[in-house]
Amino acid sequence: MISIVLLGTGNVAKHLYDVFTGVEEINVLQIIGRNEDHLTHFRNKVATGTDFTKITDADIYIIAVSDDAIAHVASYLKEKKGLVVHTSGSVALNSLGDLNHRGVFYPLQTFSKAKTIDFKKVPICIEAEHKIDINLLKKLAGLISLEVQEITSEQRKALHLAAVFVNNFANYLFSIGHDICAENNLPFSMLRPLIKETVDKLEELSPTEAQTGPAKRNDVKTMESHLNLLKNKNYQDIYSLLSKLIGEKYGQKL
Repeated sequence: MISIVLLGTGNVAKHLYDVFTGVEEINVLQIIGRNEDHLTHFRNKVATGTDFTKITDADIYIIAVSDDAIAHVASYLKEKKGLVVHTSGSVALNSLGDLNHRGVFYPLQTFSKAKTIDFKKVPICIEAEHKIDINLLKKLAGLISLEVQEITSEQRKALHLAAVFVNNFANYLFSIGHDICAENNLPFSMLRPLIKETVDKLEELSPTEAQTGPAKRNDVKTMESHLNLLKNKNYQDIYSLLSKLIGEKYGQKL
C-alpha cells in the first residue's frame, strides 16, 4: 500500500485523487489546500485541511499547485521522511529545495474540471535522484497508467514546450475557428469530424506527412480570399505567418 498526501486543490489534484481512490494499492491520507472552498470536492471523502504545518506522514507527498508556489509548499516538507514530488512540466527537480528524497510525477495531459480522464492512456513522466525513489514512482505510476517514462528535467521542459504547441496553441486556433463559425451562423460541430481526422491521422503519419491545405499547395488566390474574409487583424497576422511558415517548409519539396 502506497500512502499519499496531496498538496493542492486544482484540476490536477482533483483528477489524481479520483484515479488514486479507484486503486486498492493506493491510500490517499490527506488533502491540503489554501482555499477552504476548493476543498469541497474532497470533503467527507478524505481528511482535508488548510494548515500546511499539519501535514500527515506519508510515503509520497504530491505537490499539485501552480509552478510559482511549488518551492514555497515544498518548504513545509523539509522534516518529512517521505518522497516529495511535484507535477509540473516546466519546473526543475531542484526547485523542491534541499530534500533527501525529491522527484517529479508529471502526467502529460490537459485537465479540465468537467472532463473525465482515462489515466491508463496518460503518459506519466517521472524523475528522482535515488533508485529507491525511482522504483517507488514507477510503482505508483504503473498502478494508474500503461505508459511510464523516466526522463530528465531538461527533457521534461522540452516535452512541456512541445505540449504547449500541440495542445494550448492548437486549442486557441480551434477557438478562432469557433469565432469564424459563430460570425457566419455556422455550427462549430461541423468542424469536429475534421479535427478528429486530423488527430487520428497522426497514428499512421508524421505531422509533416499529414500536412494539407492551401499554404502547402501554394494556392495564393485561396489564401488571399481567406485574408479578405478575416476582419480581426490579429487573426490575419496569424493566418499570414502560419501560411508563410508552411509554404517555406514545403516549398523546397515542390
